[in-house]
Amino acid sequence: MNVSHTVPEELGRRPGVYVVWVEARRPLRIAVGALGVVRFAAGHYLYVGSARGGLGARVSRYLRRRQRLFWHVDYLCARARVRGVWLRQGEKLGECQLAQVLLERLSVQQGPRGFGSSDCRCPTHLLFSRGSPARAFRASGLFHALVTPR
Repeated sequence: MNVSHTVPEELGRRPGVYVVWVEARRPLRIAVGALGVVRFAAGHYLYVGSARGGLGARVSRYLRRRQRLFWHVDYLCARARVRGVWLRQGEKLGECQLAQVLLERLSVQQGPRGFGSSDCRCPTHLLFSRGSPARAFRASGLFHALVTPR
């Protein structure tokens, strides 16, 4: 798996799915748009999303510290540490399917109900792990690259 600080050029303009890895070092209470106040335990959060217009711009957004709060995950990223974004090119595996696969294969739990899934029937697109998911993600073989902040 390719690990870098920028989206690999061959993935930048291609559609795909991604997982934003966010670490909350302490418990948080965050007002998250229409969801209201959401409680986050200390630990690692994995937000599953898709980028039909290309992975580059979407991933770059999550690696910037300051951003306009628009999507549910933006509120979490503004208050916790973004550790990286895993990338998978192509549209064969959508974000709903990827969230389910990760829930089945990795030692993760569902996050807050409705988080990131207001446009589908999934219970959530945010997963939670007390410990770092890095080793399991690398071993999963599901991703083409990991992009980390500088």
